[in-house]
Amino acid sequence: MPKKIGELTLYSVDDLHEILGISKMTLRTYLREGRLRGRKLGVSWYVTEEAIREYFDEPQAESGSTQNTKPSGGRRYIVQGINDLVSETEECDTIEQVISTLKEQAIISLFQVQVVDRDTNEITEIIKARDFLDQYAKA
Repeated sequence: MPKKIGELTLYSVDDLHEILGISKMTLRTYLREGRLRGRKLGVSWYVTEEAIREYFDEPQAESGSTQNTKPSGGRRYIVQGINDLVSETEECDTIEQVISTLKEQAIISLFQVQVVDRDTNEITEIIKARDFLDQYAKA
């Protein structure tokens, strides 16, 4: 339920997930990348109605950098929860997006990364999230 502070209405990631039907991981990614304007208070993100309007009024071609939209080789990556506690799934085009998504998670061990061939749509590898970060994240 949105929080009202005077005339200001603040929406949490949970609120936006319920209202818009967009995964929480996607919303957090948009907030981190600046595609959706919000503020982090403590551990929670909050978005104003004005920021939501700005997001929907902005042409999609102008948002994001070419790095975020350029596919990484012939692969795409699917970050997903591995048990009933975490049902979120996020598709990423680059290793950098995967690393950023994983670093947002409180419990990394609840996630895995599927590496999918873009041409055949086959899963070529499944990697535990911690192993993925060990392999690709540069300290």
